[in-house]
Amino acid sequence: MLLQEFLLSQGYTKVKLHLTKTNHFEIIARINGYKGLFILDTGASSSCVGFEAVETFNLLVEDSEIRAVGAGDSNMPTQISKRNKVKIGKWKKDKVVLVLFNLIHVNQGLIKHKSNPVDGIIGADILKKGKAVIDYQKKYLYLKL
Repeated sequence: MLLQEFLLSQGYTKVKLHLTKTNHFEIIARINGYKGLFILDTGASSSCVGFEAVETFNLLVEDSEIRAVGAGDSNMPTQISKRNKVKIGKWKKDKVVLVLFNLIHVNQGLIKHKSNPVDGIIGADILKKGKAVIDYQKKYLYLKL
C-alpha cells in the first residue's frame, strides 16, 4: 500500500508543497479567511507572520515579552495574536496562536535568490496539531482531519 493511500484511509488530507529555489517548501494557508503564502519550517517551534500581517489577516495582537530567534537574527521583538482560524487545504483549526515579528530579513533572502516573499512561517506547533506527515519525494503535506 502506498503512503498516500494509507494516510487518506486514516482520515488525512493532502496538500501540495512547492519547492522554492532556496530549497524551502512553500504552502498556501488561510488565516481568518485570508489567503497567504508560507514557508513550511519543521524547525520553527511557533508559526509566525510578519508585523504587516495584522491588516492582511485581520489579527488582534498584544505585546509579548518573548524575543524571537531565527536564522540570521536573534533577540527580535515580537507580538502575539491568539484565537486565529487557520486553514490548510481541507484541514482547519481554531484558537491558533501566531507570533508576529519582523520578516524583512527572511523575505530579503528569498527575493535575493529569486523566490517569492512570504507572509509567514508554518511551524512545528501547527504541524503537531495536524499530526503532519511530510512526503518529501512527492512533495505533499498530509494533515489529520
